[in-house]
Amino acid sequence: MTASAPLEFPFSARGDRIPDEVAELRTSSPVRKVRTIAGDEAWLVSSYALCKQVLEDRRFSLKDTSAPGVPRQYALTIPPEVVNNMGNITGAGLRKAVMKALNPKTPGLEEFLRTTADTLLDNLVAEGAPADLRNDFAEPYSSALHCHILGIPQEDAPRLQRSLHIAFMNSAEPIPAAKLNWDRDIEYMTDRLDDPRSGGLIAELAALRREPEYAHVSAEMFATVGVTLFGAGVISTSGFLSMALVSLIQHPELRELLLRDRSLIPAGVEELLRINLSIGDALPRLATDDIQLGDVLVRNGELVLVLVEGANFDPRAFPQPDVIDLGRPNSASHLSFGGGQHYCPATALARRHAQIALEALLDRIPTVDLAVPIDQLVWRTRFMKRIPERLPVLW
Repeated sequence: MTASAPLEFPFSARGDRIPDEVAELRTSSPVRKVRTIAGDEAWLVSSYALCKQVLEDRRFSLKDTSAPGVPRQYALTIPPEVVNNMGNITGAGLRKAVMKALNPKTPGLEEFLRTTADTLLDNLVAEGAPADLRNDFAEPYSSALHCHILGIPQEDAPRLQRSLHIAFMNSAEPIPAAKLNWDRDIEYMTDRLDDPRSGGLIAELAALRREPEYAHVSAEMFATVGVTLFGAGVISTSGFLSMALVSLIQHPELRELLLRDRSLIPAGVEELLRINLSIGDALPRLATDDIQLGDVLVRNGELVLVLVEGANFDPRAFPQPDVIDLGRPNSASHLSFGGGQHYCPATALARRHAQIALEALLDRIPTVDLAVPIDQLVWRTRFMKRIPERLPVLW
């Protein structure tokens, strides 16, 4: 690597190994100039301490990354105002309703997840190996959860899921299909808000919409809550679960531990979260002031990218980071859920979603293994999540 020319970023779409550049950058240049997919320059931050500083300093803004004329990672596939989605939800007075819907302790939710996971895995076993754990387990399991939370028909999940393959693309140029999908999905959620058969969060939002104190909230804002919760929720939970399953297969010693003692599954999920490589690019922030970041003075208006895998594999924060250690005292300090004011609001739900999936998998197919050499996995490119296109397994 030369010290002057910006590096092309992201480095790799493969999710089975951490890119070679990460450790070298963290050691030699933890704040390094890179060139994004959009062709703009940005500062890539790769050490745990500096990544945490960026996420916790409000002068590094997420909202402003969508402003016109600023450097970008890639073209937006959602309306600019939706980038700061949880901020908008809070500003509209809808945060309480959303957080209530994301509570994993909601009566009946865990039973629903267990039944869904068991049914999907029973179907795989009945059909026989090889099976595709991403397309036939991780994705439908995650989609089912979010349909259940929203209170919309389960049979509508495939049409909503199809939008995500475009909505989460990383492209240098705007994608016409992204707006078509967005408009279609907003229309769908608006129809569900008007449908008395809707339940869950959609029914609660529909009730709020009728109250005078919410008269200032547009119909599109109510629908946006549903579209973004489904999209961000499904792509995040299914992406992590797919990658957790890859990691579980890569670490047979972890699988043996969990098979012997299921009480270790929460600790196992935490370490799988830490080593997970599903975040395919980095978390963007725009500097709104001149800010000293390590040895670099980041100027107002410059783009900063938080490399989560750099932080989570930093040996100064996590000794022997390549080792899965179920007794790691700071295991939950990873940055896989972000940090600061934009810390993921669904962390408890995401953890429980993954824990129940692993419990079901170990019950139904404890000898699960890849059905192809790991080098034969095909990784999706130019996408916000690292995911294998298929995850063929046998048992």
